[in-house]
Amino acid sequence: MLQAINAALFEEMERDERVVVFGQDVGLNGGVFRATEGLQERFGTDRVVDTPLSEAAIAGAAVGMAAAGVVPVAEIQFLGFAYQAFHQIVGQMARLRYRTESRFGAPITIRAPFGGGVRTPELHSDSLEGQLTNVPGLKIVLPACAADAKGLLASSIRDPDPVIFLEPLRGYRMLRDDVPDGEHLVALGKARTVVEGDDLVIIAWSYMVEIARKAAVELAEEGVSVKVIDLRTLVPLDTEAIREAVEQCGHVVVVQEAPETSGFASEVIATINDEAFFSLEAPVARVSGWDVPYPVGLLEDAYVPDVDRVVAAARRTLE
Repeated sequence: MLQAINAALFEEMERDERVVVFGQDVGLNGGVFRATEGLQERFGTDRVVDTPLSEAAIAGAAVGMAAAGVVPVAEIQFLGFAYQAFHQIVGQMARLRYRTESRFGAPITIRAPFGGGVRTPELHSDSLEGQLTNVPGLKIVLPACAADAKGLLASSIRDPDPVIFLEPLRGYRMLRDDVPDGEHLVALGKARTVVEGDDLVIIAWSYMVEIARKAAVELAEEGVSVKVIDLRTLVPLDTEAIREAVEQCGHVVVVQEAPETSGFASEVIATINDEAFFSLEAPVARVSGWDVPYPVGLLEDAYVPDVDRVVAAARRTLE
């Protein structure tokens, strides 16, 4: 996945000279995870810029640059630190088109890694995607495989509105799949079927898709046919794919890494109630992180949803 993200950045900067990459350590160091490695050598310090350690300055600069005709691709080094930039992301970036009656667009992409499984320090693994979906004007994109990381990132950079592009920390080096050479675009707002099945559907996004896929394999050994849906984007949301999957399967499990209360899984369940309530054969099961601050590394395995918890939820709803 890391190589796919790097390739997308290279290709989009080659394609459009307005694209500028900036953030903490993205230039000389090539990014803390090497996602931007080689970009500064190829495109120079005017287009690949190391910034001070100030998320508010990074997001605010992106707004001004976009208004001036630049296509900013900013990196927040870890999503948990986006809180320091919420007054720019929410109060400025998301509202720029609305408040200027489309005089100014905001073709901004903010990249940020998040999620557990790598024993990060405090504030580095927090899953804030549900909070960001509550901000009108933002698009929220979360790839779950390397090919989508490339295709969705290219589409995000080309989008005329602000996109928050969230990358799973575990996925950088643990998710491997074939990635097309050359231009590769994946449309925003179109879910992906990862596994076909008709007894139960597991709906997930980001690295939880991989957990769902492994759970589907385990359930198949018990004779349960499981469908796995990767939402890919939370905003825009592919409600048609959700409705069709529920109508086909009747039993549903929704998996998120964020804490349970007010997470995006709740929005998925509300969508199911609106679009496919009479197709349900049992209440929708939800698997989430717990409603506690993200724990220290030694407790992480007890916090992050795993295959066992997803399988147990599937068994409950099938009963």
